[in-house]
Amino acid sequence: MGKITVIGLGPGSMDEMTPKALRAIEEAEVVAGYTPYIKLIEPLLKNKEIIGTGMMQEVERCRLAVECAAGGRNTAMVSSGDSGVYGMAGLVLEIAGQYEPDKRPEVVIVAGLSAVNAVASVLGAPLMHDFAIISLSDRLTPWELIKKRAALAAQGDFVIALYNPKSKSRVKHIDEIHDILLQYKSPETPVGIVKSASRPDEQKILSNLRDFNREDIDMFSMVIIGNSRTYIKDGWMITPRGYRL
Repeated sequence: MGKITVIGLGPGSMDEMTPKALRAIEEAEVVAGYTPYIKLIEPLLKNKEIIGTGMMQEVERCRLAVECAAGGRNTAMVSSGDSGVYGMAGLVLEIAGQYEPDKRPEVVIVAGLSAVNAVASVLGAPLMHDFAIISLSDRLTPWELIKKRAALAAQGDFVIALYNPKSKSRVKHIDEIHDILLQYKSPETPVGIVKSASRPDEQKILSNLRDFNREDIDMFSMVIIGNSRTYIKDGWMITPRGYRL
């Protein structure tokens, strides 16, 4: 029986891949992933079979990868960030779990640097206290449930990180979330936006809850909204942990 290793590539730069992730890719015979992510690691893919598919073909991609592993081949499934944070780890485990125990490939999960960590480092230290991560993509989650989660996180005074904040088909979602958060948070609450974190065209924007949705936000952006104690100083967004100074 073979093995499938589900690997988090980090936010985009090969410099931010873990040594364990690099070794797992080097050892793999087959590498599967979303085509743009495959391109990020092309220098590592010499003499390997590639399974690259497009957006919204996640199930097919994972099934093919698990089949390769079940057939005795050392297979790597790659995704950006951390494979367990909106990545492929869960889907691979679900598909592998459909196999009979004696035919099931070994599954190994390799952690990666999540986009939220990379974005936080660009902004400063916004995640020093409790925080919630919410994706605004309603392709797999009902929009009403996403709005409920945002409202509850705001009521709990969490720092809130928004994945997938805006796309060509979801232009108004960010505005709805903006209005929901304003019901529970001050309009002056600091907000940080990072576009293309850890990539050559990285961009950092500091704003506030009242105005942040007027900024140029897209699918390559992440938005982090502070809690009631978050502040901005010297270009850094800081959420105090509570230490006495």
